[in-house]
Amino acid sequence: MSAEANALRLARTVAATPEQVFEAWTSSGMMERWKHPDPSAGVEVDVDLRVGGRYSIRLEVDDGHVTAHGAYREIDPPCRLVYTWCWREPHPMRAETLVTVEFVPAEEGTEIRLSHEGLPTPEDKEGHEEGWKTCLERLVDLVSER
Repeated sequence: MSAEANALRLARTVAATPEQVFEAWTSSGMMERWKHPDPSAGVEVDVDLRVGGRYSIRLEVDDGHVTAHGAYREIDPPCRLVYTWCWREPHPMRAETLVTVEFVPAEEGTEIRLSHEGLPTPEDKEGHEEGWKTCLERLVDLVSER
């Protein structure tokens, strides 16, 4: 099965401006509050928000930690972000994938359109989809509080 067949696409609408949602997606302090599916787990985020700049997201898990990292390919505030996504060991999926996020003005606030492409297997797609859905719920809650 092709990596394109394993691409995931999600959309959520949040009652906040594109500027607020873009900031929540790119500010390390805010990302630490929503970028882990488990709200009780620790998260450390480092962001160098520029094209070619790198980021890392260190997540506490039951048996230690895992780190997602990548580089920003496109930054168009507050409309669009494109960045690579890769896991470091001990995470079993270490293929470089591509995340595109669009922040589209909507009557109710902002529609977040997320695509994650290049996931190697259906199982990788399923796991990432579950994680992204939970994280998006946490993001919606966070920016709705503001």
